[in-house]
Amino acid sequence: MQILGWEESPNSLEKEYRFESFEMAMVFMQQASVRISELNHHPEWSNVYNRVRVRLTTHDAGNAVTNKDRELAKVLDEVFEEVAPTGIEPISNV
Repeated sequence: MQILGWEESPNSLEKEYRFESFEMAMVFMQQASVRISELNHHPEWSNVYNRVRVRLTTHDAGNAVTNKDRELAKVLDEVFEEVAPTGIEPISNV
């Protein structure tokens, strides 16, 4: 099952989010961290100025994409919708 806007391979789900500013990217990461901790499934992610690149994989499943990754992808998209200014969209095709 493909999640809209996420690039899926057998080993990962990947997406890059773009924000209006560095500060908004940090707000996204801070707010997402609470939800990530609740799920106890942590992404590989990095920030460069107004972009946050996310890679999801389940190490316990041999670095495969599992329902944990799909659930976290949906959660991250929800957080993005909550914090991102109108008109700034995630960048697909990482």
